[in-house]
Amino acid sequence: MSYQVKTLAAAGALAAAFAAHIATPAAAEGEMEKCFGVALAGQNDCAAGPGTTCAGTSKVDFQGNAWKLVPAGTCTTMELPEGRMGSLEALERDMPA
Repeated sequence: MSYQVKTLAAAGALAAAFAAHIATPAAAEGEMEKCFGVALAGQNDCAAGPGTTCAGTSKVDFQGNAWKLVPAGTCTTMELPEGRMGSLEALERDMPA
């Protein structure tokens, strides 16, 4: 192999490694967490719980078994209507009828 081909291969590998690092989702880096009971109806993230199948399938606002990804450390301190609080575990409140 010529020197130019080796240089191009090395530069390509370096660029790919850098791009993979940049494209890593924040959730994989521990900066986000699942927060139950904070999503509005139809705005939950995937795998909500019984009665839902995936993202956007929660039936009521603040459904206790539906979660949304939020910045780590903010879930249990969010201000929600009527004194509701987010939870790091599924809740039994505000379930669809």
